[in-house]
Amino acid sequence: QVQLVESGGGLVQAGGSLRLSCAASGSIFSINVMGWYRQAPGKQRELVANINSGDNTKYADSVKGRFTISRDNTNNTVFLQMNSLKPEDTAVYYCNAIFRVLGSAWGQGTQVTVSS
Repeated sequence: QVQLVESGGGLVQAGGSLRLSCAASGSIFSINVMGWYRQAPGKQRELVANINSGDNTKYADSVKGRFTISRDNTNNTVFLQMNSLKPEDTAVYYCNAIFRVLGSAWGQGTQVTVSS
């Protein structure tokens, strides 16, 4: 099993920055892709960014050029650096891990609120 623990959410003004962290523990060798999703009130959960074991990244169009995903394999942690934040970035952000064989895991979520 894999456990994911997020941190770094909070309240920030528009134009500000936040850095989210997600620490993975357990059967980390089984992880292929790690990423961040978000869910705003009344909306579906959507992919924000992910990074695979080859360090290939994928971003939602809405965050390209503002957000950067990275991973620290030594400490089994993935980061999401969020710059130039907008009120529409307000959501609960969830860390996700996709396993090499089958299945995935989710973190508990961290709230990001961007005030205008």
